[in-house]
Amino acid sequence: MFKRIILLPLIVFVGGLLAIPAHGEVRPWKIDREHTNFYFRVDHIYATVQGRFTDYRGTVRFDPDNLEDSEMSFEIKVKSVDTGIGKRDRHLRSSDFFNASKYPLITFASRRITRTGADLYTVEGTLTIKDVSSDLAWQFTYEGMRESPFSSDIEVAGMNGQLTLDRLDYNVGDGSYYKMGGVGKDVDILVTIELLRDK
Repeated sequence: MFKRIILLPLIVFVGGLLAIPAHGEVRPWKIDREHTNFYFRVDHIYATVQGRFTDYRGTVRFDPDNLEDSEMSFEIKVKSVDTGIGKRDRHLRSSDFFNASKYPLITFASRRITRTGADLYTVEGTLTIKDVSSDLAWQFTYEGMRESPFSSDIEVAGMNGQLTLDRLDYNVGDGSYYKMGGVGKDVDILVTIELLRDK
């Protein structure tokens, strides 16, 4: 009788552990590719060149009430760089800059997400461009979550973030174009994300 009293709570406890999902209560979101973009801009002499990467994939699990189990990761195909001018895009893919044939991907994987303001969050993780991997922290604004105006069966969430990278830190160019005053080294990046999932 005594053994049964001890074993029953133990069985219930172990069963409860097995029922806990791998990512807590944070359900995955689907990235809305039609309304998600990775934009960039960089100085060119007196002008500012703007562009984006059009081919990417990612995983987003985000819940402002469960940041411990929230995470995000992205994989961007370098060859999808698009500034609107084919000649310039081919130059960016070349060994002068990204060397897309040798380093086809830009990747980011988060380690931690923390709240830094009312709707502000900081994502810490590892960014890899070419042969350089480094710690990166970038801040985004969580725009909120609502029912889709186009379907009552779908939830929509959104976030927008900005950061500036020194491209030379990631060997995107050898500095010669910067020294001659042709292409800036600081690249402003805008990440705008829209997320979808079934209710």
